[in-house]
Amino acid sequence: MSARTATVARDTLETQIQVAINLDGVGEGRLDTGVPFLDHMLDQIVRHGLIDLEISARGDLEIDAHHTVEDIGITLGQAFAKAVADKQGVRRYGHAYIPLDEAMSRVVVDLSGRPGLFFCVPFTRALIGGFDVDLLREFFQGFVNHARVTLHVDNLRGENAHHQAETVFKAFGRALRMAVEPDPRAASSLPSTKGVL
Repeated sequence: MSARTATVARDTLETQIQVAINLDGVGEGRLDTGVPFLDHMLDQIVRHGLIDLEISARGDLEIDAHHTVEDIGITLGQAFAKAVADKQGVRRYGHAYIPLDEAMSRVVVDLSGRPGLFFCVPFTRALIGGFDVDLLREFFQGFVNHARVTLHVDNLRGENAHHQAETVFKAFGRALRMAVEPDPRAASSLPSTKGVL
């Protein structure tokens, strides 16, 4: 299997973002988004997904973090789609249940070629520090639209909003790791009856 890496840049009047990804990494990240809580969440993907990730972003944070968070999701989705390429020989599906103290989340992903987000995270408060939790859905929506994956995100329980968010991102990293993992029993085939993903 050839190197599954990609670099993508997005430059708009609202944001300037560069993403480099290695799906076969060792869990190394360089994250500089200007949004510290998002950096912390992205680091969960890196560590638990064993995905090497470099993200540099500059956005109109003087307005709020919306454009920056959403556009990072978009750019990461584009980089992921480019890196996973034709999906030949991958497992395609991934899932994970992750606990953190009282919180537990489940994330299920299908590298379906069709964007779909089903996001059920009843956050117990609207802000984590100064971070608006509504933006996490925007991040995942941007990702699925451009990665062209189906993603189910469910926080099954939780009282601490930070724990809720962290379990979601840890589970997301683990689910991605499983989905992109090479399947030795299907190394030269595509996991689809359609013949295309």
